[in-house]
Amino acid sequence: MSAQQHNLRNVGIFAHVDAGKTTTTEQMLYLSGHIRSLGSVDTGTTQTDWLDVERERGISVRAAVTRLTWKETPINLVDTPGHVDFLSEVERSLRVMDGAVLIISAVEGVQAQTEIIWQALRDLNIPTLIYVNKMDRIGADASAVLGQIHRLFSAQAVPIMAPDGAEADFRGAVSVVGETTAASMAAWAEPYQRMMLETVAEQDETLLEAYLDGQSISGEQLEAALVDGAHRCRLFPVLFGASGRGIGVEALLDAVVEYLPGPGGSEESAVSGVIFKMERDPVMGKIAYVRLYDGVLRNRDVVLNYSRDVQDKVTQIRRVNGQKTEDIGVLKAGDIAAVYGWSRARIGDIIGSPDGVPGEMRLAVPLLTVQVHWQNAAEYPAVVAAFQELADEDPLLDLQWLQDERELHLKVMGPIQMEVLTSILLSRFKLVVSFGAPSVIYKETPASTGEGFVAYLAPKPCWAILRFVIEPGERGSGLVYKSLVRGERLLESYQNEVARRVPEALQQGLRGWEVTDLSVTLVEGEHHVWHTHPLDFVIATPMGIMNGLASVGTKLLEPLLRFRLSVPEEYGGKLMNELVVMRGEFDAPTLRQERMEIEGLLPVATTLDFPARLGAMTKGRGTLTTFFAGYRECPPDVEVERQRRGVNPLDEAKYILSMRNALSG
Repeated sequence: MSAQQHNLRNVGIFAHVDAGKTTTTEQMLYLSGHIRSLGSVDTGTTQTDWLDVERERGISVRAAVTRLTWKETPINLVDTPGHVDFLSEVERSLRVMDGAVLIISAVEGVQAQTEIIWQALRDLNIPTLIYVNKMDRIGADASAVLGQIHRLFSAQAVPIMAPDGAEADFRGAVSVVGETTAASMAAWAEPYQRMMLETVAEQDETLLEAYLDGQSISGEQLEAALVDGAHRCRLFPVLFGASGRGIGVEALLDAVVEYLPGPGGSEESAVSGVIFKMERDPVMGKIAYVRLYDGVLRNRDVVLNYSRDVQDKVTQIRRVNGQKTEDIGVLKAGDIAAVYGWSRARIGDIIGSPDGVPGEMRLAVPLLTVQVHWQNAAEYPAVVAAFQELADEDPLLDLQWLQDERELHLKVMGPIQMEVLTSILLSRFKLVVSFGAPSVIYKETPASTGEGFVAYLAPKPCWAILRFVIEPGERGSGLVYKSLVRGERLLESYQNEVARRVPEALQQGLRGWEVTDLSVTLVEGEHHVWHTHPLDFVIATPMGIMNGLASVGTKLLEPLLRFRLSVPEEYGGKLMNELVVMRGEFDAPTLRQERMEIEGLLPVATTLDFPARLGAMTKGRGTLTTFFAGYRECPPDVEVERQRRGVNPLDEAKYILSMRNALSG
């Protein structure tokens, strides 16, 4: 590893909305000398929130990459959105980080989005600093937040600072990682130092013995144990500050350099990287943000896009700082930059070898689908083109264009995302759109085990015979496909075509929803030496699959949310009745300081307007935290169909005709 790589940090800034993430990023840029004056979220002048909608609403909706240098260490900072509707941006950013700063408000404490991100950081084993912000605000309570962090996150969250005062009296924070016998330690800081010592000592036998024997532990010993523990995700340093006033941000920058690791990777190895963000420049076209794990990329290099199996030429490599860019011409292992010239690239594409690229974390699951409406027929082509461009930048929109019906449907996370999409269409494309009422995304699963069969033998020339066994799978298992057919009965190239088409065929079941949690086994297949055309299996596979689904039948599955509800005790009874009406399931409530906490499961379908109703029912004093909990079978009285796109393969004659026309066209 080169010194330059080791001396680099790739750090994601994560938080729940309004915890002060963008303000903290702005202060980091200012203190490092990267910007001359501080921007403000309230006035819409920050470096990393530069979309019109971000400036108007004061929220981040896209991950923003910027670069600064602190104590001779270059840092790539990725400021991610905090609102749950933009979790897909967070998901993609997590994949390319070597370290994370998780910001928590000292007033609100640990919130819904923060818990989701914390769990993802732990699943991916990403070293994490916790920064408790807004210590100067009314209601700030460091010890209560620290207790919450220990209860909901980890007992290994270790304060390396002690806050001096709170609310209007917040004067800053002092380090507690010094000589442990230091007589100068103020009385208010001692509990934090004791907690730090005990937590660090528990991770190191030598230190634990010294601590239990009452011996002095040097600052150097503590520092070394903290760095080792943080790098190995055994310790999570906690800092305190008030970013709005610039307090604590310098210490946070020091901690990023000190406690978060540099990237691995080798410049001598084959090129290996991933595209984690896409943008479009009016002049330069597509911009692909690449994290390179191994190798070196240079201007004019031709490189393999492994995911698309195409070779693409690099026209330019630029370093991005908010809205400003500079041509650097080269991207080395461990670093992040914007690459121009890859017109066929998509988010998530692996560049070069997949060997060095870590797996991705699925956090965002869109549970709602909406229809797009435009002002007049003349705008229809422009609206389609605009949404196709946006779907390139966020594949989870999963755009469905029904050409015959002239309809556009897309998947969304929630109402804020719909508002933001409306704003982006207006500011970027000068198009006015609206959305229909959101409906829940259901799924289907086989009701029993059975077979699907197709003999596609006419009209000639064609010959494709397939027999599938379809079986229900465990909930959450997705699709498991395998073939038991020997190569001499059905050529491998034809079998590969069938394997490719089965997931496509399952996108629409008997009720029009995606079919999931099943195993499909190809048990019989036959081609003809003269009559079979390679495209015959493209047509035959969906017919065989739909034939099977029709014979086994399907059950409807609905999405569920795991929820945590906190309300004043006097509203508890009314809320529990409400949960029962919504088909909720919950454990016995617990009481905490005159508030009732209820945890359980709720169907998405019954909760669309619940947050608004909760506010009215509790006079704004109830809080609701929800996480996607998976799909399960609907009650028998719930029956929801979705309009099918294209011709149903069960109508074989009509389907064959439409497919032949499409394939020959």
